[in-house]
Amino acid sequence: MASATATATATHGALTFELVGKCSTTRARASVLTLPHGPVHLPLFMPVATQASLKGITPEQLEQTGCRLCLNNTYHLGLKPGQEVLDAIGGAHKLQGWKHNILTDSGGFQMVSLLKLATVTEEGVRFLSPHDGTPMLLTPEHSMSLQNSIGSDIMMQLDDVIVTTSPDTARMHEAMTRSVRWLDRCIAAHRNPTTQNLFCIIQGGLDLAMRRECTRAMVERDTPGIAIGGLSGGEAKADYCAVVATCTELLPALKPRYVMGIGYPEDLVVSVALGADMFDCVWPTRTARFGNAITARGMLKLKNSEYANDFGAIEEGCGCICCRQPPGQVSARGNDTHENGKPTAEDPGLGVTRAMIHHNVGKETVAAHLLTLHNVWYQLNLMRQVREAIIADRYPAFLRDFFENLYASKEEYPDWAVGALRGVGVDLMAG
Repeated sequence: MASATATATATHGALTFELVGKCSTTRARASVLTLPHGPVHLPLFMPVATQASLKGITPEQLEQTGCRLCLNNTYHLGLKPGQEVLDAIGGAHKLQGWKHNILTDSGGFQMVSLLKLATVTEEGVRFLSPHDGTPMLLTPEHSMSLQNSIGSDIMMQLDDVIVTTSPDTARMHEAMTRSVRWLDRCIAAHRNPTTQNLFCIIQGGLDLAMRRECTRAMVERDTPGIAIGGLSGGEAKADYCAVVATCTELLPALKPRYVMGIGYPEDLVVSVALGADMFDCVWPTRTARFGNAITARGMLKLKNSEYANDFGAIEEGCGCICCRQPPGQVSARGNDTHENGKPTAEDPGLGVTRAMIHHNVGKETVAAHLLTLHNVWYQLNLMRQVREAIIADRYPAFLRDFFENLYASKEEYPDWAVGALRGVGVDLMAG
């Protein structure tokens, strides 16, 4: 079936957004986001390379997963190597040897989440340096200056972040309105609008009226892209879905929509159905360091003794370099995975087994390295499959297949996912 939406394109700032497909049932969209360092296909999961590197793998290996947009952390890069070094080398792309796109957060979230002694005022975020205890101040202007030095393709505004479960409605409203005022200061301070894109961030906690108010104010500022922030902070998944659905309903069609801090596969596929395009999370790489592999049938905890003599691939049929088998090697199912059994430069698979990972977890860094490659590839490939299903206008069927693979029975499907998808025309329990 052909996609339900004709191609439409808009250029804003240093990006072009081309809508190439839309699900005829849900709000899911497929698009091409062209940034200064090349095109990116949406929907998209973005791996997090916090300190200008993805823990355990090289930039070349990250590139081989298909990643074309990853995150750097403004807070960490601003402290080390520092703005002077970033200016001297010419930005974070050169610092880390990455020729593709980078998105940076504003630095504000880390000030609040990582540092106990942080105070938010209208001026900015006051905190104590984790290195020597020196009093420091992050303002919207300084955040923009740091991100201009980093040279990220997408830079985020400094926002006032409050945990969504906070009962303090007055403080939540203050944070929401302050985020709008800080966006105005970020826009005024942004030095490179023709080469870097500034995204606004919608705040307002779980209060849908506040979210609508903030969304309207942010849309009026006409930034090249729009993020939904403050989520993934312990709120109920049903509340999360209500916020995403409320915001996307009010957002312009020809701008990218980024939901910050989201990474579980179920969250990704449901959020796409609700109309979101971009996501990021440290979870896939962090869980790899604990010996966990993400698969279409759920998490494999490869530390467990049951895998000590399991000589199968991490995930049978997976296309990552760890699961692809070298030419001529016989899989656990007895099938040669390559024609003629000859090596090819295009498919230098490693043929890593679950037993090998089990043996090395907690003892050698190679296990974390290999699982990071697998997990990042899985997340990116999941979004490639999502995109293909949207363009073919079969996303509801994709969602049904996804949940059937992940859960043993429909009785195990999470209520929040079933309810959210019913709200956009997909009944997982039917049939």
